[in-house]
Amino acid sequence: MQGTRQARRMQVDRAMLERSIAFALRARDFMQINLLTVTPETPVLDIHRLFVEEEIHGAPVVDDEGVVHGVVSTLDLLRIERDEADPSVGATTAYFRDDRSYRRPSWTTNADELEARLDDVTAADVMTRELVTVTPDTPVAEVAQTMRDQHIHRVLVVEDRELVGVITSFDLLRAFIREAPRLGQPIDYDPSA
Repeated sequence: MQGTRQARRMQVDRAMLERSIAFALRARDFMQINLLTVTPETPVLDIHRLFVEEEIHGAPVVDDEGVVHGVVSTLDLLRIERDEADPSVGATTAYFRDDRSYRRPSWTTNADELEARLDDVTAADVMTRELVTVTPDTPVAEVAQTMRDQHIHRVLVVEDRELVGVITSFDLLRAFIREAPRLGQPIDYDPSA
């Protein structure tokens, strides 16, 4: 019986320590700082090339002063193609095409016309403007909760409207792998490390 109590107490102590670690770790400890960004004027075809070449799925849209205006993701790029191919599908969402004349392309004869139309579309036309941001001092546990609640895979780390980093789902996984104690080993946590 005493062994069972001691085991439970160790589990509770371990859980409390893991929770305190999660709240002690901050966004600044895990954010990526060498970011690939695009400007509001960047053509979507260039954004597509960037995503393919760099093997990324999204990029913040930042002006020359470093102010974040939105985010462009692969989903945003897919929406453009879908809307151009079949305008009735995207009828519930106001996008760039609402401001431009439209003639449905034929995929066999007018592929060049579609590409030419996409040449005129920029990041500002398709970006998601509703930003989910955290500060560099936000606890990692809160970052994870925000991502879960918002059903997103990245949050922007912003300080005084200026982009200072990004945290992705993979960064959070890395945080927990790096900080997780090895099984069977004593927990040694140094908050100053």
